Amino acid sequence: MEHAKSRTRHCAIYTRKSSEEGLEQDFNSLHAQREACEAFIKGQTGEGWRLIKTAYDDGGLSGGTMERPALLRLLEDIRRRRVDVVVVAVDNTVVDN
Repeated sequence: MEHAKSRTRHCAIYTRKSSEEGLEQDFNSLHAQREACEAFIKGQTGEGWRLIKTAYDDGGLSGGTMERPALLRLLEDIRRRRVDVVVVAVDNTVVDN
């Protein structure tokens, strides 16, 4: 039996940390979030998931506002159909949408 080829899904990772504390470290919370999300996407390659190179990182910005530069760029790229799936890490759990 032949399986249909999975449609390519362009995946973006969005990371955010509400305070600047620790962002100066060589490996910080944003890096940890990105690593977890990249591993998740890699596990979905058989389903056609592909990580896009653009980074959407908002370090030191509150989640209480939509005025976050990386988030706004991400939303625009979604509107332009450059992104099919957004992957985020929430409380050390990876979530896709």
